Amino acid sequence: MTNAPRTLDVQQFLNAHKLSWTQISTLILCFLIVAVDGFDTASIGFIAPAIRAEWGLSPSALAPVFGAGLGGLMAGAFLFGPLADRFGRKTILMLCVAFFGLASLASAYSTSLEMLIALRFLTGLGLGGAMPNSVTLSSEYAPERTRSMLVMTMFCGFTIGSALGGVAAAHIVAEWGWRAVLEIGGILPLILLPLLAFGLPESVRYLVMKSHKPEQVRKTLQRIAPQADLRDVTFTVAEQAHTGFPVKHLFAPALRVGTLKLWLTFFMCLLVIYLLSSWLPTLISSTGMSLKDASLVTAMFQVGGTLGAIALGPLMDRFSPTRVLAVVYGLAAICTWLIGQSTGNTVLLVLAVFGAGVTVSGGQVGANALAAAFYPTASRATGVSWASGIGRIGSVLGSMAGGWMMAAGIGMPTLFLIVGIPCLIAGITMLTMTHVGRVTWVDAH
Repeated sequence: MTNAPRTLDVQQFLNAHKLSWTQISTLILCFLIVAVDGFDTASIGFIAPAIRAEWGLSPSALAPVFGAGLGGLMAGAFLFGPLADRFGRKTILMLCVAFFGLASLASAYSTSLEMLIALRFLTGLGLGGAMPNSVTLSSEYAPERTRSMLVMTMFCGFTIGSALGGVAAAHIVAEWGWRAVLEIGGILPLILLPLLAFGLPESVRYLVMKSHKPEQVRKTLQRIAPQADLRDVTFTVAEQAHTGFPVKHLFAPALRVGTLKLWLTFFMCLLVIYLLSSWLPTLISSTGMSLKDASLVTAMFQVGGTLGAIALGPLMDRFSPTRVLAVVYGLAAICTWLIGQSTGNTVLLVLAVFGAGVTVSGGQVGANALAAAFYPTASRATGVSWASGIGRIGSVLGSMAGGWMMAAGIGMPTLFLIVGIPCLIAGITMLTMTHVGRVTWVDAH
């Protein structure tokens, strides 16, 4: 190539070349971040009985520990998204990883319940910023033709980390006590930091949009396509940088309705995920099944979520992602209803819980990928993070809703019929979002 163009759109460059090791290693590092995130998020539930036994606490006394973690996740999502749009994805990702690593490590040395609550909030703060920014950076290095598949495969790190966190925590507590679990949850992200420092590139879309370090952009793109002649090229992106408070740009005319619909979808979906994750073992065991068997059945929800995320990615790349998610959430409503109809039929119950994992949990991973594609570079981190933060409000309500419905004496068939309603709302929301703003552009891919 002897006549290099004077300008080059970096996204078109990524679209035109094969997936490189630079892009794959970026996805792997983001996978590891969300895996450590999942480990920490899941392990706290397994160490709770040991904490209660050591400090002589009542079960209700531990509720603020869980609430503090969820509150931190919410606050972190709201805080670190706008910061990433202002200061860069890599910078804020490393800050979040260091933050939750140090906070988790400090949690292991808590001397009182109040100290543990405060440190769990700080841990959640870092975790809440790490996850959506991993989605954002992965999205910005993915070619448009395979973006959903790559982002959703990366996000499987969370469910895998959650599953490993549960298994590992049970053994670690038995051998070394609950503090060792928090120590590992702190050491792992700190070990990851040097790898991120040397192996994780900053988003080239962000750098070009901010007019930062064109030589760094050139070197990164050269690693993606060594054969390309990038001398004397000016790099461009299709969007312009924004000024002022980043969140206000989520309500620009082209984005306003889509933002509200994404927020509603995240809220409804995370409400159902946390309700099922928190209460399925208790609800199933209340029908006469042993708690051990109920826990094994519940594990199918996580398995389904992982497989659902892997399966839905290619579908979202090939077809309209909003229509795919609309169908998935409609099926989620049916699967959750079927859980309540499966009392006494173990095979049907396992299939219903697995199906709920595929559609509800897998659908939420798809919603993350959709949010990353929906927003322009200048507000992508803010858009994904704030949708996640709004969803966390739903997660808090979901974690409490199961207890409310059980206390009200609602039977299993009616209870799971009610749980399916938020899934149906999310499906209708996605169906109506097909014609909103930038999604008409997303659907073209």
